[in-house]
Amino acid sequence: MCSQKKNQQTVQSPDGKLIATFFLKQGVPCYMLHKGSQTVIDTSQLGYRFKHIPAMDQNFELLEATTDSYNEAWTQPWGEEKEIQNHYNQLAIQLKNPTENLHLNMIFRAFNDGIGFRYEIPRQTAYNDVEITCEGTEFNFTADHKSWWIPGDPDSYEYLYHETPLSKIDSANTPVTFQAHDSLYISIHEAALTNYAGMRLSRDKHQKNGFKSDLVPWPDGIKVKAELPMRSPWRTIQVAENPGGLIESNMILNLNEPNKLDDISYVRPMKYVGIWWGMHIGLNTWHKSARHGATTENAKKYMDFASKHHIPGLLVEGWNKGWKSWLSGINVQNYTQPYKDFDMEKVVRYANQKGVSLIGHHETGGNIPMYEKQMEAAFQYLEDHGIHAVKTGYAGEMRPKGMHHHGQFMVNHYRRVVELAHRHRVMVDAHEPIKPTGIRRTYPNMMTREGIRGMEYNAWSKGNPPSHHTILPFTRLLAGPADYTPGIFDVLLQQQHDKRKRLVSEKNLKNRVHTTLAKQLALFVVFYSPLQMASDLVENYQDHPAFQFIEDVPVDWETTRALNGEIGQYVTIARKDRHSDDWYIGSLTNEKSRKLTLSCDFLDHGKNYTAQVYKDGEDADWKNNPTSYAIDTLKSIHKGSEIELQLAAGGGAAIRLSPED
Repeated sequence: MCSQKKNQQTVQSPDGKLIATFFLKQGVPCYMLHKGSQTVIDTSQLGYRFKHIPAMDQNFELLEATTDSYNEAWTQPWGEEKEIQNHYNQLAIQLKNPTENLHLNMIFRAFNDGIGFRYEIPRQTAYNDVEITCEGTEFNFTADHKSWWIPGDPDSYEYLYHETPLSKIDSANTPVTFQAHDSLYISIHEAALTNYAGMRLSRDKHQKNGFKSDLVPWPDGIKVKAELPMRSPWRTIQVAENPGGLIESNMILNLNEPNKLDDISYVRPMKYVGIWWGMHIGLNTWHKSARHGATTENAKKYMDFASKHHIPGLLVEGWNKGWKSWLSGINVQNYTQPYKDFDMEKVVRYANQKGVSLIGHHETGGNIPMYEKQMEAAFQYLEDHGIHAVKTGYAGEMRPKGMHHHGQFMVNHYRRVVELAHRHRVMVDAHEPIKPTGIRRTYPNMMTREGIRGMEYNAWSKGNPPSHHTILPFTRLLAGPADYTPGIFDVLLQQQHDKRKRLVSEKNLKNRVHTTLAKQLALFVVFYSPLQMASDLVENYQDHPAFQFIEDVPVDWETTRALNGEIGQYVTIARKDRHSDDWYIGSLTNEKSRKLTLSCDFLDHGKNYTAQVYKDGEDADWKNNPTSYAIDTLKSIHKGSEIELQLAAGGGAAIRLSPED
């Protein structure tokens, strides 16, 4: 597993294909990563610099190196995969700078699908705390690889992805995905982000094809403020021989601690509808007005629909007082006082009668002191009304002034919210969040997050092009579940056109969703979220045959398989329902139409299945005829069968496979 040369240590993945090497280069800690004979990461330095103490990036000696191996299976309470194998070899390094009497530890874990490494700064003889000004972790590649990335904005992940050589990247938020050549795909991210700043990648001008970790700072420029001992998040390098291998990796989850919550019986994945889309397309308002969306009667209408179609949840945005303050730029909302036209007691009683669970909503607008002052009362209010899920929002400039969404201050705030939510038996759907780093394993009530350029951009901007959906599974969704909010059937926004014409600008009337209807169905399988929204106005679903797929598709899975895919081109994912023997497939393409042949080798041996195929119509096209679709039934599908799919430009297909009696 490891070699024991002076100042150099190696650790291999359990299958022996990945080799991580740690070494000291004239006292400077460095590492490399190889896959067989291929260099994945070339010589890259490690270390820290601080405000008040000497640097920990040079003049080190190797004190001790120890190795270990670990192999166990654990069960996710919910997720893309029920049973997860956690198998890795570990190398632990102890370093000392004898001149300054400083100690630094490094931990490397090698999995078959990548490596993770982290820093441990033990308590020092002369220092009890640190102020980190630079984490000097490098990621030096061997060539100018193709890459998919978004800008390293310290406050938002809501961007379209760029596809460029890595040399075109200045700063990028992780995950960042690279294609080294036709048979090597790499994703850089982090795991177990706790009491630390979020990491970006910034181009290292001293390395031809290199990056350095770039932590989001406090207002005073310090990156991380911590008492000793401290541990960094894991820096992760996932490696796969095909794009689907990245999707099937569980390394990020495995680098997090096991569930530390006691009773999580309230944690239940579910689909939901919402009083939401009407505000984005201009039909309704969040604040109290003649067009207020969150009224008692509107909530009852949505619950009637949800109950009839076995949709467990209803999100209501704009129910509470204070929304005009958010629109004016300084959010001061009240999270326990409904508007007069929203009778919370009556709505809760009606929800109980209909068997529908309410999802609360807390929009902070970035005003953290205001929210934290009310948080205990706000979550007590949810608990008192039997509400076990909340969508939080942070859309706005941070307060206190100078803070960033992705800095250490906010990482800790988001965690406090999750911990408080658990005490009140509430699941969290965080919007404008810190990125997912696998914390859901430790806190299973942290269900899903936005952190993605989602559906709403189609309502009030140029929207998301068809290729966007073929990049996200290989980038943002590698980090964890995303609340993208799929399911718009009126993709041209025409059914309310006359009413909207009186309410929104002519420019916004030209906005639309850039997919076919069938692709909207495929997104329910391809984009994973344990809280999954059917996001259109419920009247657009009424009596629509294609809605049957949304009614049927689960949100909790036994296993997941990436059947095919090319980043930015197309992707097909199959998932098995955790609570039945049904399989579901989602397949989608970019702006190009294409024919795909799906192998059904993933099916259970010895069973025949009936396939319900929701597909693009023969004349479908995302630009000119997006709502053309067809529903086919295929019999006697079995392990080894093939299914032919013709995807329209910007289109997709969704399939339910049920065992035949």
